[in-house]
Amino acid sequence: MGESSTTFGVVGGGIVGLAVAREILRRRPDADVTVLEAEDTLGAHQTGHNSGVVHAGIYYRPGSLKADLCTRGRALLHEYCTEHSLPYDEVGKLVVAVDPAERARFDALEGTARANGVPGLRRVDGAGIQEIEPHATGLAALHSPHTAITDFVAVCRRLAADVEAGGGRVLLSSRVTSVERTAGRSVVRAGGREHRVERLVVCGGLESDRLAAMVGGGRGPVVVPFRGEYLTVRPAKRDLVRGMVYPVPDPRYPFLGVHFTRTVTGALEVGPNAVLALHRGSYRRFAASPRDVATTLAWPGFWHMAARHWVTGVREVKGSLLTSTFLRAAQRYVPDVGPDDVERGRCGLRAQAVARDGSLVDDFVVEVADGVTSVRNAPSPAATSSLAIAEHVVDRVLAG
Repeated sequence: MGESSTTFGVVGGGIVGLAVAREILRRRPDADVTVLEAEDTLGAHQTGHNSGVVHAGIYYRPGSLKADLCTRGRALLHEYCTEHSLPYDEVGKLVVAVDPAERARFDALEGTARANGVPGLRRVDGAGIQEIEPHATGLAALHSPHTAITDFVAVCRRLAADVEAGGGRVLLSSRVTSVERTAGRSVVRAGGREHRVERLVVCGGLESDRLAAMVGGGRGPVVVPFRGEYLTVRPAKRDLVRGMVYPVPDPRYPFLGVHFTRTVTGALEVGPNAVLALHRGSYRRFAASPRDVATTLAWPGFWHMAARHWVTGVREVKGSLLTSTFLRAAQRYVPDVGPDDVERGRCGLRAQAVARDGSLVDDFVVEVADGVTSVRNAPSPAATSSLAIAEHVVDRVLAG
């Protein structure tokens, strides 16, 4: 690394880490920036295994980082995709109430969405639902016409190209094994090499807690990984949904519930569920890592969480094992898609941060200490918000 300019290291080649590296170079064109990615491809984990939805800000507590950065991030991402001819399709979303018991949650959700300035939002009745999605059913829905879909891995590749065009480096197969802070610099060992940087930004996703511990951060919150599984609707029925059909979410959880989503490839997916994962780095259904299991079981917050939510956990496991059970929830919204119309699809992993008291950390969390900035929690809508998260993180990096 050069000695004539400030040296920055960014750990993580997902969409947030690459957006941060790009933003550093936008503000400091003379900076020496290196991105360290553990895998041999970009966006290999959460970025490349999510639903591809560009969220409009319906769900997030007004005034939270999620709400503010999702709103700005969506606009920045739309502009970026347009500039670089990347996929970006505003297929629209319906958030549907099917039961009178959901009315209070539905009304509260509408208030949140309006407070967050969701563009074009309108409330429709049952007839209005079918005008938008002829095969969907419900009592009422919130229609977000500017909710979009994209290819976040393609965005990652473009961000990496921007970093390299700006003089930065993106190093794959460079898993961080240790970090030592000494004499105002971080000595990062990764991929068999040593990197000395003045400012270090850690965007580790599923490994964010372990990486934070390497740089001297607090033990909590700890990542408890959840596997989200998808079903793929067979071609004969995939046109039954034009855009997206979502349930009214349960406010006790940061998950949005099983829903229908079109993808930029034209496929229609159902999911994801949320099942406790036993491996942070594998997408096989029954994969287990002794180290990852031990980390989860050793964290007091896991046991507090399990005691509160075990009934929901059992229901999610049942849905994971039985396609008919999984699909039953989705059929409340689109009844014509049955068990014979789907097949098992891909799955993703969510790095859910859990506090010591068992609460599920909902908002984005960024910590700064002694020249190191750690993104401790960046779940959905982090991909949507990535360019705005980068602005927020780099503000803090440069102020430190």
